Amino acid sequence: MKTPPFSPCTFTGAFLLLLALMTTALAGLAGAEPEKGSVLAVKGDSLVLPKTEAGKLCYGNLVQGTVSVRSTYEPGQPGTVVYEAGRDYIVDYAAGTIARTAESRIPDFSTNMLYGKKEFNHSDYPGFGNRAFFAYVDYEARDAAPLCESSDQSALLPKTAAKLRKGGPFKIVAFGDSITVGIDASSPDVVFHAQWARYLSERFPQARITVENGATNGGSTGSELPRLREKVLDKAPDLVLIGFGMNDHNISGPTPEQFAENLKTMITQIRENTGAEVILYSAFTPNPDWKYGTHRMALFAEATRRAAQESGCAYADVFGIWSKVLARKDLFSLLANDINHPSDFGHGLYYQALRSLDF
Repeated sequence: MKTPPFSPCTFTGAFLLLLALMTTALAGLAGAEPEKGSVLAVKGDSLVLPKTEAGKLCYGNLVQGTVSVRSTYEPGQPGTVVYEAGRDYIVDYAAGTIARTAESRIPDFSTNMLYGKKEFNHSDYPGFGNRAFFAYVDYEARDAAPLCESSDQSALLPKTAAKLRKGGPFKIVAFGDSITVGIDASSPDVVFHAQWARYLSERFPQARITVENGATNGGSTGSELPRLREKVLDKAPDLVLIGFGMNDHNISGPTPEQFAENLKTMITQIRENTGAEVILYSAFTPNPDWKYGTHRMALFAEATRRAAQESGCAYADVFGIWSKVLARKDLFSLLANDINHPSDFGHGLYYQALRSLDF
């Protein structure tokens, strides 16, 4: 997380554009209607629950008896607390909500040190974060469609597809900021690119897939472009995942136009020096009450999409899938550090965005 110096600013125009772009993203992700009677299983939908207020899951119309609530994303971890219906929480199956009981063992999010804070500086709150407050929910939902549909990007990833089908060594390098590093994920296995690599290994069992994490805490396109050789080019990748925007969009960061140019320069250098193919992925909307954000992530998501289109490389729409989820869920239930790092379930949303790329 990068913390540039703060200066007062007004973002009314940018906020209105953000709303317009989020509406476009939601429309683009609407997808086909789910098959009537279909059931979708969801793992580890994360919630933070203040007092006895109900929190919304990604879906409503839950199947009776399928809800399980625990304190860790992965079941069976050391120290996992499995919460009890009635004693710790109340489920509204039709609405798809969970609420704490008055005597619940689920931590009360209203006691979080940042709860209700506006224009806050995180440096004033040592120990901040949401990880200790999460409840993770498994459930099944009726008549529910996946959050994003497959997108045919085979024309943009022909070498990747051919190498994976042929089998043998295949190296992915992930290049980005602290989200790609995996800060605040409960384990390296939960980080989205690790999840995606496991999926690819199942899909292409003859391929020996490895992932090198070349991301940097606090990284932006400006700070990391000079480190591209060290972090990516010298690693001889077959495929590079590039995800920036969270730090670029902070106050004192580049314009969205310069951000897009930085991404395009990275893509050009990777192609010329390694021949590897590239997937760009956007970032999500961070906590709007954090002092250092510009509240215009939609502009940087659009700049990422545009850089991919103009460079002829694949694009995973993380911003779009998060926007769709936020049509139901509250943002704090997806933020591990309460600012700009995803929860374990949020890493799952990144993974879904990558998995939707068909090639």
